[in-house]
Amino acid sequence: MTENHPQSNPDPDPRGTPGLDRSRSVPPGETPPAESSTSSGAGPYQPPVRGWAKGPLAAISVVVLLVAAFFLVYALVLIL
Repeated sequence: MTENHPQSNPDPDPRGTPGLDRSRSVPPGETPPAESSTSSGAGPYQPPVRGWAKGPLAAISVVVLLVAAFFLVYALVLIL
């Protein structure tokens, strides 16, 4: 069982779209349909501070030293 639906254009007719002037552009002060603000943040851009890398670098160094100490002790136990 099939239903006959007339084919319709999903795009609105620009001549009948409210908010457009004769040049088919949006007049000043009016927001186009389904549009919101284009800004992504509130306030000026501030680059991140460079001092954040000291903590991760120290953590990585501690882990590397612990792994190296483990293998050194393991090698000494195998020798003895």
